[in-house]
Amino acid sequence: MSSIKNVTIAGGSGSLGSVIVEKLLATGKFNVRALRRPGSSATFPAGVDVVDVDFTSVSSLTPALQGQDALIITTSSTAVKEQYPLIDAAVAAGVKRLLPSEFGSNLDNEKTRKLPLFAGKAEVAEYIVEKTKTSDLTYTSVYNNAFLDWGLQYDFILRISDYQPVIIDDGNLPFSTTTLATVAEAVAAILSKPDETRNRSVFIHDLVTTQNELLALAKQIAPEKPWKETHINLGEAVTDALAKLSQGQVGLETLYPILWTGVMDPAYGGKFEKTDNELLGLKGKTEADILAILKQFIK
Repeated sequence: MSSIKNVTIAGGSGSLGSVIVEKLLATGKFNVRALRRPGSSATFPAGVDVVDVDFTSVSSLTPALQGQDALIITTSSTAVKEQYPLIDAAVAAGVKRLLPSEFGSNLDNEKTRKLPLFAGKAEVAEYIVEKTKTSDLTYTSVYNNAFLDWGLQYDFILRISDYQPVIIDDGNLPFSTTTLATVAEAVAAILSKPDETRNRSVFIHDLVTTQNELLALAKQIAPEKPWKETHINLGEAVTDALAKLSQGQVGLETLYPILWTGVMDPAYGGKFEKTDNELLGLKGKTEADILAILKQFIK
């Protein structure tokens, strides 16, 4: 496959997308284009070609993707259906490589694909595979399991904002976790290695850890804080969450237990036994690195 130079990103102003944009620019290897909704107040760094498009319209998206070698989608998980027009437009425009909005739990695991919050992503993944059979489009799905820095900032993998962490089961469930910056590094490396990453899933992580290990480091940083853990049974939490979801209740109390399942339950493949770190030049994180990340969020 010829080299990738022109790269478009959809969702480039979000938590992950903005970090990917910065990384692509920093490499100096890519021309970066960002797709934006008309009337959006989203801003982008100098050097980014911003094109306003209707994300629901293939006819609007296709011209914006003409001449582009790759399309990266980092739109919200709640906007999964928005990927279909983007995929169709990418095919119509002759885009070579698509990185869909995976960036999370292991969808190569059949149990994960069946979780309510991942079913839409699984359908998109199957749609992409079918498109590659009848066009020149290729894809790379990136799985990084839990975001480390984002997960700490938003009390997902460990609630530290009020020093009252919610511990899943005994707190010793091992899971892979990855910073936003490392995901961005991986994306840049994937675009630089199109043949090695063609039509497959790529697994990355900074480390495998547990909630108890992260909590011990947090207490090491701030032993004077009023730490108080609450233990919950993951199975019971998921049963309750599914009941709420069936009643149309979609809040963090509903979403987090289902997401925790994909991340931490051993049956769902959230502890990556093999990764593509070496292929992509990812070094992982040391304990000192983790301490530095935790310090950003412990006030």
